[in-house]
Amino acid sequence: MCGIVGYIGQSDCKEILLHGLEKLEYRGYDSAGIAGIDHTGLHISKEKGRIADLRQIVVDSFHPFIGIGHTRWATHGAPSKKNAHPHQSSSKRFTLVHNGVIENYDLIKHSNLDHIHFISDTDTEVIVQLVEKYVEQGMYVEEAFRHSLKRLHGSYAIGLIDAQDSDTLYAAKNRSPLLVGLGDGFNVITSDAIAVLQITNQFLELKDQEVVILKKDRVIITDLYGEIQERKPFTTQLDPSDIDKGTYPHYMLKEIDEQPMVLRKIVQRYQDENGQLIIDREIREAMQKADRIYMIACGTSYHAGLVGKDYLEKFSGIPTEVHIASEFSYNLPLLSQNPLFILISQSGETADSRSVLVKVKEKGYPTLAITNVPDSTLSRESDCTLLLHAGPEIAVASTKAYTAQIAVLALLAVDTAIQKGLPLDFDIFSEFGKIATVMDGLIHNKEIIAKIALNYLQHTRNCFFIGRGLDYYVGLEGALKLKEISYIQCEGFAGGELKHGTIALIEEKTPVIVLVTQESVNLNIRGNAKEVAARGAHVCVIATENLTMDGDAYVLPKVYEPLSPLVSVIPLQLLAYYAALQRGCDVDKPRNLAKSVTVE
Repeated sequence: MCGIVGYIGQSDCKEILLHGLEKLEYRGYDSAGIAGIDHTGLHISKEKGRIADLRQIVVDSFHPFIGIGHTRWATHGAPSKKNAHPHQSSSKRFTLVHNGVIENYDLIKHSNLDHIHFISDTDTEVIVQLVEKYVEQGMYVEEAFRHSLKRLHGSYAIGLIDAQDSDTLYAAKNRSPLLVGLGDGFNVITSDAIAVLQITNQFLELKDQEVVILKKDRVIITDLYGEIQERKPFTTQLDPSDIDKGTYPHYMLKEIDEQPMVLRKIVQRYQDENGQLIIDREIREAMQKADRIYMIACGTSYHAGLVGKDYLEKFSGIPTEVHIASEFSYNLPLLSQNPLFILISQSGETADSRSVLVKVKEKGYPTLAITNVPDSTLSRESDCTLLLHAGPEIAVASTKAYTAQIAVLALLAVDTAIQKGLPLDFDIFSEFGKIATVMDGLIHNKEIIAKIALNYLQHTRNCFFIGRGLDYYVGLEGALKLKEISYIQCEGFAGGELKHGTIALIEEKTPVIVLVTQESVNLNIRGNAKEVAARGAHVCVIATENLTMDGDAYVLPKVYEPLSPLVSVIPLQLLAYYAALQRGCDVDKPRNLAKSVTVE
């Protein structure tokens, strides 16, 4: 959600800024802009719409050696050119980009800046106007920047340039991701390392309420009061080739196809040469001490957590609750005596989850992050981390991260059971190997799902997914995938809940996707399917081969039943993909959505 790139050095950075913003498109945005200083002075270009639209208005004669760029996802003010970043102070001396939300911007605006004519409707413009006000009162720029930051309540990642000082780039961070990239004769700032991988793989992490002064040959990190903060750089393990589409038309399709590879990679990373599970001792100790686990997540990660709850309770015998982060953060339930908090996030930057992390750490509770990004905020700030090893996920609709989360949660549950001496009737690595092979078969026969999407979803306005137990959880994820990229209004429901209200929504030809992978509830969900069919629904049954019946639309190969979500979700991901494709939707960048939700 929103993205920042900044550069200071000796080279023409126009293409570095534009390329960086293109790499940040996956985060979701509605407008974009860049600003920089060259030998003729400061120039700013911004536009509503895509980076391609911005490229068209950036003049060829512009050759900046210091600059900032931004992709905006609207929070304050409608998507428009005037609300696009960068924003400038009244005199045009200071130019600023900002990710996050300033909660007290209106108070500052009316109590300190009531004499200023504001151009935009954003909270961001308050920051740059405040900096200029303090400079006009006699403060040095760095002092004015710090003083302004102390006034802000909320989240921010900021890049600031001064038209009168082309040798300095200012940056700051609080509750919003920002990294410093190090180069030979240049330095950069970025919301995500992938934006600048083509020029550096060396980075400095920033902590909340830190200020950065960047020159082309040095970087100084301080706190809000000017105290120097020492920091060693780290080398990112990201490979630039991992974030290319290659021959695929969309990132989402590429990432669906990568799921067998991801599962095999998880086996490789979590299995030693003797075939035993590798889990850090600290994690094992935390699991042993926990009398209850609280899983905290949002969206797709929340759905993975629901499946993981089943594993943690059935395999390892630990009572487990799954909570939506945005609800939990402001309404903590009565906690057990020895809780363990597991925070699940693909990006590791989810603001709602981090808000929970901060609160439970203040109370001294142990925390474990399950994330795809080793250098992310959740990973750095949690006590322990389990990595997904899924590689960069660019499409807004999560696919391979979801299956990776389920796989890692299953490994955690199995390892805990082994440490406790509890009996298990399966070998998880063997089952993962079989499932990866089944995944291969499913993704190589996509045309079947494409036909189902055409048959059931081409002209529909709404759709329902039903299942029981694990299938209900997978149905929730299937409904989310379909709604977020095809814009079909759809919901996932527990089959038994239909009669408690939802069945009133069933009309002639309403598509109902029914998941059947569990023998214990097979007849129950089949009964629910007949109930909606009797009311005119267009029923599409997806069932495993041992439970299939005449008339089922799609047959899944049989796998170890508790691990069936790793398989049953793939046709649902493809169903969403082809439904979106048939409707002409932007598959990778659906409207109004962002990949990394970094504001609460």
